[in-house]
Amino acid sequence: MSKHTVAVMGLGVRGKIHIHGLLENPDYYEIVGLCDIKQEALDLVSETYHLEHVPQFLDAEEMLKATRPEVFVFVTYPNLRLNMIELAIKYGVKAVSLEKPMAESLQEAKQMVNLCHEHGIKAVVCHQQKYLSQFQRMKQKIEEGVIGDIRKIHVETQAWFSQLGTHYVDYTLWINGGYRAKWVCGHVHGPVSLEDTHPAPDYLVGTMELENGVRAYIECGYLSEAHNPPEYSSSDNRLTVYGTDGYMYAETDGFWGACTKETNGRLVTGKDPGWRNHQQVPIQTPYYTEFAQWIEDDSKVHSCNIDTAYHGYEILEGMCLSALNNVRVDLPIQDLNYTPVFERMKKDLPPCGSKKLWIYTGQTPRKERD
Repeated sequence: MSKHTVAVMGLGVRGKIHIHGLLENPDYYEIVGLCDIKQEALDLVSETYHLEHVPQFLDAEEMLKATRPEVFVFVTYPNLRLNMIELAIKYGVKAVSLEKPMAESLQEAKQMVNLCHEHGIKAVVCHQQKYLSQFQRMKQKIEEGVIGDIRKIHVETQAWFSQLGTHYVDYTLWINGGYRAKWVCGHVHGPVSLEDTHPAPDYLVGTMELENGVRAYIECGYLSEAHNPPEYSSSDNRLTVYGTDGYMYAETDGFWGACTKETNGRLVTGKDPGWRNHQQVPIQTPYYTEFAQWIEDDSKVHSCNIDTAYHGYEILEGMCLSALNNVRVDLPIQDLNYTPVFERMKKDLPPCGSKKLWIYTGQTPRKERD
């Protein structure tokens, strides 16, 4: 395995986690450029991670032009990601790593996928929480048959779908062996979160049938059930997998449960370190290890590859289209010549009265707003 040069754009909370993951793979990566629109962010990262020798830039294009990296990591808002892909192409980048959701419309997401394929760029979208021990263990146990054959999957996230929903659709596909969705139906309501930097309706509930016959149900937003104490409420979520002989669940905050052959039909629960402990539980590290392996070997396709991420986005988009058009939506969505769903929702979704909407903050306990 050879070292790959990396330039990083965006040095906020998530950007630092990406830096940490890259540095935890010293045999695979060499950081050759750092970029942020704030000089203080650049200085802080350089000092914290002992990267004073790495050139700093306030403009992404200037960084790519000067450093010509093999890998471009950009941690931006969704509305900038297509532009970053275009810059990667312009400066000969071989691989890119970006945050979720991959775009603000399926049309943009499709452009990104097409551009990566046309120019031979390997791209991964950061659905990295599947590397948490409780998720890895659940997948292993399910593959060993402790719940029998999978019959149903239920996703619940109090954060709206542009925050945690894209993660959990990815984990649904992953836990079920990569089978794609055949069709989806959905309901959406609430316009408040459409004004967020990660726009989405306040609440989405949807159903899908996967190619192997498994049904999956997803809820994203303030009406989803909360399972945990208030200190964990900023990201309350759960993935539950039901089989012919039991069920298991896991949450990104570390909580898990199992009622299986191995537990003699009793529900056993526990807690592993959650995603908040990213420095102690380096889930970004295996994400970047596997990325380097894929860069070197085409057969080792990363589980967070852009094609899988696009299908996850397509599933959520299909649920939105189903709600707006009052129809079942069959996948793949072939004709993208329609008004982007967020534009329609901003016009069509009525206010929901005086309800409280939970604001997903990512790092701190959730806030309230009317």
